[in-house]
Amino acid sequence: MRRDAARRRLPLPNRAIAAVLSIRPNDRKPPPPPPRRPGKPAVNLPPAVGWLIGINVAVYLVTAVIPVDWTNALFFNLGFVPARWTVLDQPGWQGLISPFTHQFLHAGPVHLIVNMVMLAAFGAGVAKLLGGRRLVAIYLVSGLAGAGLHYAFYPATTIPVVGASGAISGLFGAVLRLMAKQAQVIGRRTRILPIALIWVGIAAITGFTGVPGASGGAQVAWAAHVGGFLAGLLTFDLFTIGLRPRRPPHLRDVDDDDVRG
Repeated sequence: MRRDAARRRLPLPNRAIAAVLSIRPNDRKPPPPPPRRPGKPAVNLPPAVGWLIGINVAVYLVTAVIPVDWTNALFFNLGFVPARWTVLDQPGWQGLISPFTHQFLHAGPVHLIVNMVMLAAFGAGVAKLLGGRRLVAIYLVSGLAGAGLHYAFYPATTIPVVGASGAISGLFGAVLRLMAKQAQVIGRRTRILPIALIWVGIAAITGFTGVPGASGGAQVAWAAHVGGFLAGLLTFDLFTIGLRPRRPPHLRDVDDDDVRG
């Protein structure tokens, strides 16, 4: 009865259309818009890279706000000092942990920013293809190798080595190996030796020019750069043992956001 009354109130053309469709004109609503796909964030870093950057930044902020004497003591105890193993009677607890802890200390804001930008650039690709755990392993092992080569060249120095440069250099070496392997998959050949030689040359040159932004005119530990780079380049295959191959991003049906290292 109500529907018939509504039809009688309509003009004749509209009444005929409503009768044919057997619906009220007010019941016709536009279809809902299609669901919007959430946009990707401007900075899309794998979680492992984000955690490493966060730890480095947090440690630097602590060293920036505490008194200078405390910072110097922190650098001497947690920075890598080769003389602990040669000049001093025993390395102590500092000598045991400093090959790892020195990788999270930085001498100045520019030193930190440059290293973190490079960590984001090199680490993101390694983490997405190898996973977060392997990324952290390459980071730590490369930093350890960098400290070892620095010790080989300067065994008696008491100047602490600080910074993630050796670890990040290892990630760059891993990136070169990844590029070479991906080129082989598509039947191309990539020569990484010239790039490796250029990287070693730059590291050696900056050993005499110093790091920009570092306090006190600190010099670059070029041997740590080279040692970390060679570790990432030469031991890369060890970090791929048991790794399940991942399809390239352009062949996946899911977004990069869905892939977690």
